[in-house]
Amino acid sequence: MTMRRLLGKCITAYARLRWWRVPPEQLVFLRQGCVGRLYQLRYWWRDRITRAPYRTITWDGEFSPELKFVLPYAYWHHLNGTLDRTVSSRGTRALYFFSPRHEERFTTRRWNDFDFPAEIPNAQDHSFRYDLSKWAPVPYKARFAGLRLFDRPTVVIANRYNSEWGGPPVSFFSLDDLRTLFTLLAPHYQVIYNRPSAARIVNDESAVLDLGDKPMVRAEFPGVVLLEDLMDHPAVQADDLNHLQLLVYAECERFLSIHGGTATLASCFGGTNIILSRKGQEHFFGEFRTIYPKLSGARIFAHRDMDTLLTDVRRHFVPAP
Repeated sequence: MTMRRLLGKCITAYARLRWWRVPPEQLVFLRQGCVGRLYQLRYWWRDRITRAPYRTITWDGEFSPELKFVLPYAYWHHLNGTLDRTVSSRGTRALYFFSPRHEERFTTRRWNDFDFPAEIPNAQDHSFRYDLSKWAPVPYKARFAGLRLFDRPTVVIANRYNSEWGGPPVSFFSLDDLRTLFTLLAPHYQVIYNRPSAARIVNDESAVLDLGDKPMVRAEFPGVVLLEDLMDHPAVQADDLNHLQLLVYAECERFLSIHGGTATLASCFGGTNIILSRKGQEHFFGEFRTIYPKLSGARIFAHRDMDTLLTDVRRHFVPAP
């Protein structure tokens, strides 16, 4: 038996003993988190003693763990003086604004299949407790603030309508949900609706489906702004959709978002983020109370159904009469 296999068996045994009540489906994440912590020991001398630029950070996985773990890991290396270059997907240059050299190499994203955690702490994506010793929140709001397009305060409603876990969409705002939200919020705010088309993003294994939402918005709620339309605004100078999102989100304090990368991005700008998440490991591990608020100090309220979500919308977003 090789030393690597022996170490792997020891880590598996440790994880099973420590989290013996955790089902196998979740235990695999915790085991990989242990692997990632041990792997980081190889970088101790260069990270803590010599501190010269050496680290190349590459990511072609899903958007949500990139925002939660890869970017804060890269930003920590930037602050530490040890970041050399970063490599990610098309349309990520603005996200890595701090990188001395950034390459947009990948045109598709792949599912997190546990090839990543050894190189990037926490990139196994789910845990009860994260290793934040090499993790620093990226100051997107401070960096991208200043684009004042509207006289009224804004609310961003960030939706998605994708296949999930190999099946149909699970967490999304339906057309009726959107009508309810627009009716509640439009009298008080400039509502900005964001659901990127497949052509504007780098897709992973989830298919972007047709909801029919944008024609409905244009026909029934002409005062609601579609975020993608702001690409043509004369005051906007955005290189791509991610850059535009950063500029618009940096001026917003109120977000409604959907489980996954949509909710994670909205959690990076402070303020209040109310999330619809009907299903996901985030609930089992309590991540909406742990890692999500750490991204920017945002207040996070996650709900499994629209009834309780609307209660929070009325409580936190709708002014008292």
